[in-house]
Amino acid sequence: MPPISVVIITYNEEKNIGRCIRSVQSIADDIVVLDSFSEDSTEAICKELGARFVQHKFDGHIEQKNRAIGCAMYPIVLSLDADEAIDEELKKAIMAVKNNWEYDAYFVNRLTNYCGKWIWHGHWYPDRKLRLWDSRKGKWGGLNPHDKFEMQEGVSVGYLNGHLLHYSFYTFEDFKKQMCKFASISARAAYKQGKRAGSWNLLLNPVAKFFTGYFLKRGFLDGSAGFTIARYNAYATYLKYKELLELYRNEK
Repeated sequence: MPPISVVIITYNEEKNIGRCIRSVQSIADDIVVLDSFSEDSTEAICKELGARFVQHKFDGHIEQKNRAIGCAMYPIVLSLDADEAIDEELKKAIMAVKNNWEYDAYFVNRLTNYCGKWIWHGHWYPDRKLRLWDSRKGKWGGLNPHDKFEMQEGVSVGYLNGHLLHYSFYTFEDFKKQMCKFASISARAAYKQGKRAGSWNLLLNPVAKFFTGYFLKRGFLDGSAGFTIARYNAYATYLKYKELLELYRNEK
């Protein structure tokens, strides 16, 4: 039975971190929180619940998550965000693989809660994530803020039943603010990597984003929340390309 380290990165997560830690206490052999110098009660909550608490300046989602792996006691890692928790079915599935570690990594489906409503369609579901793995066989990569764990070639990958519950946005204003923030981070990351964009991206990409999420992925089945999510996903796409074009214009 391989022991599991749960790693979590935080910054001012007093609203979420307790739920996150409590959800994994029965399956974790080690819980470590890497914090970016929170100014609320995040530290106190973590220590009260028995998690190891480490702090380091935030320098990017990818960088911080890779750093968190280095704080883990064991190579088998379950990586969570502070606003996530595992449901009972996923908890049972993780206990099963602890007793029979068959693959190098496991995917899980993430189910997102938007303003009190679970979103079952659109771009948000099934939001499959690779979150349980042998950390010796991969590392976090991707493009900030859309990080992903990238395994080495030739590894075996399985799938776990249950859901990673994502308590993303409590209000519409939270959602709007985060979408704008992530659009800006994405634009700057794309610029840093030399990715180009044209004026046509300002129109075609947002339209494609909305059409795919709302119609092809049936976001309309989530009612008004589905429409709002599809609309602001499209708006965030527009903001991303708008800022990327501005970065290149300023360069000239």
